[in-house]
Amino acid sequence: MFELDLTQPKKVFFCGIGGISMSGLAEILKSRGFDVTGSDRAKSPTVKHLEESGIPVMIGQKKENITPDIDCVIFTSAIHPDNPEYQETMRLHLEHLTRAQLLGQVMKFYKVPVAIAGTHGKTTTTSMISEILLADDADPTVSVGGVLKDIGGNVRLGSDRYFVAEACEYTNSFLSLFPKIAVILDIDADHLDFFKDLADIRRSFRKFAELVPADGTLVVSGDIENLKEITDGLSCRVVTFGRGAENDYHPEDISFDALAHPTYTLVRKADGSKQTIRLDVPGEHNVFNSMAAIAVGDLLEAGRDNEAKALASFGGTDRRFQLRGTFGDSVTVIDDYAHHPTEIRATLTAARHVPHKKLYVIFQPHTYTRTKALFDDFAKALCLADVVILADIYAARETDTLGVSSELLAEKIKELGHDKTYYFDSFEKIENFVRENCRKGDVLITMGAGNVTDIAADLTGEKA
Repeated sequence: MFELDLTQPKKVFFCGIGGISMSGLAEILKSRGFDVTGSDRAKSPTVKHLEESGIPVMIGQKKENITPDIDCVIFTSAIHPDNPEYQETMRLHLEHLTRAQLLGQVMKFYKVPVAIAGTHGKTTTTSMISEILLADDADPTVSVGGVLKDIGGNVRLGSDRYFVAEACEYTNSFLSLFPKIAVILDIDADHLDFFKDLADIRRSFRKFAELVPADGTLVVSGDIENLKEITDGLSCRVVTFGRGAENDYHPEDISFDALAHPTYTLVRKADGSKQTIRLDVPGEHNVFNSMAAIAVGDLLEAGRDNEAKALASFGGTDRRFQLRGTFGDSVTVIDDYAHHPTEIRATLTAARHVPHKKLYVIFQPHTYTRTKALFDDFAKALCLADVVILADIYAARETDTLGVSSELLAEKIKELGHDKTYYFDSFEKIENFVRENCRKGDVLITMGAGNVTDIAADLTGEKA
């Protein structure tokens, strides 16, 4: 595999540079003096930001974009062998890396690389850790899979000591990383277009845990079923967080304010100390995300007061229970990235703590594979809303419908006794329905990993 030395700038081309992680890596290389260019399928706010940062972006992926003077081409997992830029790279015998391989090589440049993995909560926990290090004046370099307001985007360029980054399990990309500290938040069945089953996913997380060196630390949820399968025999230190007092970190006395923001007592097993933690993000699931972040903060010797202060002021990242505004007669609109039954359940549970008359959810399933594999779980989770509205499945990288549809999902939800379930074949029809039916005091959540966020923007008159 080609080795990219961050101290020796080269000409690098990013195929699919507009992706949230790709764009961050492009900016990191640009800051190190690399000659960075790239391409993407369409203009986007991320592409515009890159261009303003001095990184040229070609719109449209064609073979003419790949020239012999390029030292290395970076591909996302979405780029397939039939892509013209991929084919030209191979024809010219140019060096190339996957996004994950590049991320791993970037990690090597930093003294303490921190990689946050898990089926759910990666972006939020990565952001929490980043906020803690910022509050502690640790000057971290950060690559996060969302827009973090305090760093003005999805990347922050800091010193060469701490590098904090998400570690995605899809296509086993996190196995290309080199973490000194690794976090595993949870392990759930997802990405079943790549993994065979949950057992296959667990094997990959075990391999990820094995990447941590003997002088490193794995921070892992003690609530993961059969945790020993993941941790037994590891050479590194293992620190746990979870519900029970047997964990190194556990919560007591969880309560919520009117906006579903938790306050809890954090108990550190090592010294028996107790600390009040207040969060400005909703839901019990964020109690556990914050404990993982505190565990990492403690390992990096962040001040406990700084940890609490950072978490109290962290208001979340874009599309994570994001308040978008109101429409009509004071109907509150929240936008959320949840696209897995576990995430849907967590988001809707948090929403039920928010004062409301009726809770509406507009859900756009993400990929046919995920919808088919978790069909019954989606139906049960969505029943937590008072009114369920389904948009067509967002196909993303897929073309085969696998015989599944949002209309069938709506029928399944109705079979569970939830008669206020509706399917519409266009965003326009959905918007017309909620404008006609939502009333003062109702809360509406647009939910999914596709372009359902556009509905929130249309309803509130805000930009997506």
